[in-house]
Amino acid sequence: MVSTLSRTVRPFFWLGILLVGGGVLLLSSCQTLRQLRSLKDVKFRIDRATDARLAGVELRKVESYNDLGATDIARLTSALSQGELPFSFTLHVEATNPETNQVSARLTQMDWTLLLNDQETVTGTFDQEIELPPGTPTDVPVGVELDLARFFNDNLQGFIDLASSVGGDGPPTNVKLRVQPTVRTALGPIEYPNPITVVSRDVGN
Repeated sequence: MVSTLSRTVRPFFWLGILLVGGGVLLLSSCQTLRQLRSLKDVKFRIDRATDARLAGVELRKVESYNDLGATDIARLTSALSQGELPFSFTLHVEATNPETNQVSARLTQMDWTLLLNDQETVTGTFDQEIELPPGTPTDVPVGVELDLARFFNDNLQGFIDLASSVGGDGPPTNVKLRVQPTVRTALGPIEYPNPITVVSRDVGN
C-alpha cells in the first residue's frame, strides 16, 4: 500500500519541482529583459575631459601652441622627434537612466573605441561596476591613452592644437565613443548585442 502511494506521489513531486523551477526561470528571464531594456534606454553623453597631458605636459589651461613655454615646447619636440607623442586624459561620460524606468541599470563592463574628428583611434575596456539609478545622472570616467603621432600626420603645432581642444581650453573638437556595454542580470552578465555610438559631441571651450 505504501509502495503504491509512493509511486503515485513521486510523479506529482517532480512535476511540482519542474513547475517551480520553470517559474523561477521565467521570473529571472523577465527581470533580465527589464534590465536590458533599462540599459537600452540609458542616455549617454560626453560631459568633459580632464587630466589631459601631452608627452607629460599638462594641458588644463592651454588654448593653443602659443600658450606653452620654451621648456614645454622642447619636451614635446623631443618626443615627436622620436616618432611618438603620447596623449592621456580622462573622458567623463555622463550616463542617465530615465526616471520612468522601474529598475536600476547595473553596468559591469564596457568595451570602447575612441574617435577623434571621425578618425578611429584606440580601444579599451572600462571594467568598473557602476549602478545607474533611475533619474540620476552618473559619471562614467573612461581613462584614455593614445599616441597622436600614430593616428595623425601633422606638425607639432597641429598636434598641440588638437590635444588642447580635447583636454584643454582650445576650440571645440568632435569626439565620439563607440561602446559595447555588459550588464549584470539575474542570469549572469549579458553583453550588448552590437556596438553603439553612445556619445558624439564637441568638447573643449
